Amino acid sequence: MKGVLLGPQQLKQSLGAAVKVLGREGPIALVTCGWQEREDQDEELPALFGRPTVNLKLYERGEQVLAADPEYAKAHRSRQETLRQIQEFYRLRLERVFDAAIDIDRKAQGSDMAADELRLSFEQIRRIDQEHLDRVVALREAWELQLKPFERPAIAKHRDEIKKLLEGAGTLAVAGGHVAVLLNRFRMFGVVELLDDQHLIAWSGGAMITGGRVVLFHESPPEGVGISEVLEQGLGLHSGILPLPNPRLRLKLDSTFRVGWMSRRHAPLKCIAFDHGEFVCFSRSKWYGAEGTCQLNLDGTVTTGWAS
Repeated sequence: MKGVLLGPQQLKQSLGAAVKVLGREGPIALVTCGWQEREDQDEELPALFGRPTVNLKLYERGEQVLAADPEYAKAHRSRQETLRQIQEFYRLRLERVFDAAIDIDRKAQGSDMAADELRLSFEQIRRIDQEHLDRVVALREAWELQLKPFERPAIAKHRDEIKKLLEGAGTLAVAGGHVAVLLNRFRMFGVVELLDDQHLIAWSGGAMITGGRVVLFHESPPEGVGISEVLEQGLGLHSGILPLPNPRLRLKLDSTFRVGWMSRRHAPLKCIAFDHGEFVCFSRSKWYGAEGTCQLNLDGTVTTGWAS
């Protein structure tokens, strides 16, 4: 797959440019389900892309499925509640270990033990992340094995319609919004499995779900602690990087401590941050970032103008 990932956009400046970079003719299939009830408010996008668009309406379709299949709806609500509880318990574990790691690092500074203590703290946090990810994936896979969602008539009908819409589109465009809803609807209808050779444009929260791991991050939140959280596996449409859109608001790029923690925590993925008007392009395993796009390095520095 070939694609462009963008940060939060001044859309008039960037979506059309992304289409030109990809060079793919034909209509664009839209996913705006992250906007939830505002999903159909996409009137300006065809002009911004310079291409006709068709909205897959994954949020509306999901609501129709839940209304038409009460058994599935009940199981879906139960699973979502379990996932929320698992995320909460993971967050509590993470906060305790993160606080301890900061205290230990502060006390060990300047001693012969500093490097080993930092390594042990990283290993603990990475283990908590991986165990959480494994747990969420196992729950989803067991649920899908039991419910067999693609065999259920209410979902199969929509999958057939989505497949026909995708067959006429040269590009899939994924807008931002509610990240968990985006993942949920993509998986409800198995959209990735229905793709053929479409190119990809994804921005903001839409870009966050496209790789192998989805991380929620905000190091200066209005309330609560600023610790990033692993949410789930991503869609696996590319590999090698962790997309971090909107870094000037959500990351402390001027802190070598925070930058180093983020990059080392998610290695070997490269943490790539891109803001308003910035983008990264990929074709198979090759990546390059536009001017201003930056890579978070293991030593806490930030590099711009990077490429893989």
